[in-house]
Amino acid sequence: MIDRSRLEAICRQAGAMALARWPGGGHALRYWDKVPNSPVSEADLMVDAFLKRELGALLPAAGWLSEETTDDPARLAHDLAWLVDPIDGTRDFIRGRPGWAVSVALVSSGRPLMGVLVAPARDEIWSATAGAGAVLNGRALAASCRASLPGARVPADTLSKEDRDLTLVERPNSIALRIAMVADNRADLLATLRWGYEWDVAAAALIAREAGAAVSDAFGRTLAFNKRDPRAFGVLACAPAIHDAAVERLAGRARAAVATG
Repeated sequence: MIDRSRLEAICRQAGAMALARWPGGGHALRYWDKVPNSPVSEADLMVDAFLKRELGALLPAAGWLSEETTDDPARLAHDLAWLVDPIDGTRDFIRGRPGWAVSVALVSSGRPLMGVLVAPARDEIWSATAGAGAVLNGRALAASCRASLPGARVPADTLSKEDRDLTLVERPNSIALRIAMVADNRADLLATLRWGYEWDVAAAALIAREAGAAVSDAFGRTLAFNKRDPRAFGVLACAPAIHDAAVERLAGRARAAVATG
């Protein structure tokens, strides 16, 4: 196993590269839509290239799956694989808001082994190793231990009618940071009901799990990584005691969303 401190150092460098181009720091930035409503910036591509080079040198035996790199099916032949989102929360990044992070996970046989999130605009470095706990800026993390779903803190902008017994808290654009909020007991529940990609959640899922949170897909099933189709329907991270209630509440909506594509 590689030294987590070496991985963190590479991710900190990547975060510094992104921060040096972040409009919130007064820097000019070129960005465009890859496809409608899916922005990418020159910083995304620069950080992606840096991480591909440095992580490849750190662990040459690992495959590679990244939001900003054309998928190479050769990764499926590797037991180990890097899952990378060079800037998770690009919308916040290009708008000069701090809710973005560099997300890097190393997975083996479909399970995350190491995960790092670097959010330099928030002065945050999150990391975890499977079986060894999770930390934020060196401080050990302990997830929410809320026992009842009503009143649970949720990082969202609005709530649907059936969820108005929940409590809104800060919502960074980065899904990884929203999952990490559960790991740090800043939120009790994070749930999505849409198709998402492994690189968005792999690092944060490990951090939340190692902090004591329950993490699954929207149906309560274990998340798997480095699959041929690198998508999953929804992610659910929450205090363990409310996981079953959250799955039950979301079940009908999840089935309807999958049925409509």
